[in-house]
Amino acid sequence: MSKFLLKIVFSLLLAFSLLILPINEANAQPQPEQLGEIVQEIESLDAMRSSLAGTLKGTDETPTIETFKQVCKPVGMRAKQLSQENPWDVKQVAEKYRNPDHAPTEKEAMALEKFANNPNLFGFWETADQETYYYRRINVEATCLKCHGLKSERPEFVKQRYPNDKAYDFSVGDLRGMYRVVVPEVKEQIQAALQ
Repeated sequence: MSKFLLKIVFSLLLAFSLLILPINEANAQPQPEQLGEIVQEIESLDAMRSSLAGTLKGTDETPTIETFKQVCKPVGMRAKQLSQENPWDVKQVAEKYRNPDHAPTEKEAMALEKFANNPNLFGFWETADQETYYYRRINVEATCLKCHGLKSERPEFVKQRYPNDKAYDFSVGDLRGMYRVVVPEVKEQIQAALQ
């Protein structure tokens, strides 16, 4: 019984020390495996987006709210799911957004500008404010133009549902937006895991 009690006391002391003692900066960075996992998940998310958009190829039908639920909504739902399953936060961001939740912060606007100024830049990392950020570009594909092409040709459900829509007048290959991932400082991750 005393060994069991010693294990509990040791575990509590270890947990307490992780919460109280400072973690040096060298250890406060995400591990390479975590960074690789983030890139892999975002690439899977974008492949899902591209695959779902591909289902619109060869059809002349005007997209409806049902089309949106089958093509675009699953991507947003998967991004939310990734945020819930991991210690990092995933968000879709665009200068020309349809959903106001996708409007960029000042920091995100600078990342979008970097993509706009560097068409061959696919993704990049940066560390600021004790957090690590991953940004990955989203380009417009031909099938995206069914809803994101000329303003006058947007589907009726878009006009009704998004009266302040800015996500139109794109061409194939344009920068549509980006995925933004925030990896909090490792110390925050440990504290969250212990709660």
